[in-house]
Amino acid sequence: MFSKEGKAKDVATPRICDVVWHDGEFIKWNDARVHVMSHVLHYGSSVFEGIRCYSTKQGPAVFRLKEHLQRLLNSAKIYRMDHEWKLDQLCDASVELVDRSGLEQCYIRPILFRSLDEAKPAFGVNPFPNPLACYIGAWDWGKYLGEEAIEKGVDVCVSTWNRLTPNSMPAMAKSGANYMNSQLIKMEALVNGFAEGIALDDRGYVSEGSGENIFVIAGGVVLTPPLSSSILAGITRDSVIQICHELGIPVKERSIQRAALYVADEAFFSGTAAEITPIRSVDRITVGAGGRGEITEKIQKAFFEITKGERKAPGEWLTYVRASRAALPSGNGSQPDKSQEITSGNQEAEPVLSYQAVANATD
Repeated sequence: MFSKEGKAKDVATPRICDVVWHDGEFIKWNDARVHVMSHVLHYGSSVFEGIRCYSTKQGPAVFRLKEHLQRLLNSAKIYRMDHEWKLDQLCDASVELVDRSGLEQCYIRPILFRSLDEAKPAFGVNPFPNPLACYIGAWDWGKYLGEEAIEKGVDVCVSTWNRLTPNSMPAMAKSGANYMNSQLIKMEALVNGFAEGIALDDRGYVSEGSGENIFVIAGGVVLTPPLSSSILAGITRDSVIQICHELGIPVKERSIQRAALYVADEAFFSGTAAEITPIRSVDRITVGAGGRGEITEKIQKAFFEITKGERKAPGEWLTYVRASRAALPSGNGSQPDKSQEITSGNQEAEPVLSYQAVANATD
C-alpha cells in the first residue's frame, strides 16, 4: 500500500575513516562506544555538526571549518554544556583526523553529548550529573539527495509536521533532539514518494527542509526565510547569501507563504550534506521549468568552484589539510568587514548570523 523504496535508500558511504577522535585522543572506529544507559540515548542530550571536506588540486580542504565548530560551541553553550574544549583544539583535531584518514574528500561529524558516569550513574532528566563526551568521526559521503539531484533537482512535499517554535526548542542550536522533528518530516516525505519534506513554522510560513535551508527565486530575486521562521542558521545558507552578493544577484530574507513555493521561478535547498540541490516540484506541482534554473545554476557553479579551490571565495573558506596543519586555524574565518546585510524591501532586515565575526571574537 505504501512505498517502501524510501525506507531502504541511504546516501552512499564508500569509505569510513578507521579512527575517531575522542576527548583528545585518537581511538579505533570499533572502540568508539557508549553505555546503553547514557543520558544522550534516553533524552537526546547532544549537539553536533556536519562539515564537508572537499578534494582539490592542493589536497583535501575543509569548508568553513572554524564557523562550523564555533556553531558547535554556541550550541553547547545554549544547552549549558560546560566543557574544556577550545575552538582551536577542535579545529586541529578535525584536520588531523582528515589527514590520518587518507581520504581526499569526506564528511566530518563532531558531536558533544552527555554520557554516563558508570561509578555514580544518574538516570533522570536532569543532565548536570552526567559527564560530557566529545567525538569526531569522518567518512566519505555521496550526494545527500542523490547523485542526479544536483542537476535534475528533487521532488519534495510540504510536510504536515511543523518546525518547532523558537521558545520550545532553540532552532539556532544544532542539537540531536531537534532532529526527531526532522525525522518525522523526512519519513513522511519518503513513504509518500518524495525525496524531502519542507516544514512550515508555527505561523504557517515556510521554514526549511528536514536537514536543509531553502531558497526561492521569483522575478530574479533570491528569497530565503528569516531566522524567526524557526530555521537553523546554516553555514551553507550564509555562503549562498555571500555568493549572491558577489554575483550581483539580489537576495532578501523574508517570510515566505506556502503558495509562493508553487509559483516560484526556481527553488533550491542548501546545506552541508545537500550542498546546493535544486527543487523541481513541490506537492507534485512543477517549479518553474521543472529542473535546475538559470540563477540556481549560477550559484551552484560558483559554490562548487569555491569548494574545489578554483574560485576565490568571499572569505578564506577553505582549510587545506596538508598545507596548513601547523598554521590552523589562523586565517580560516571569513572577513567580517566585508559581510553585507540583506535587505527586504520596506521590511526591516533580520541580520544574518555572522559566524566569522563570532569566531574572530574568540581568538
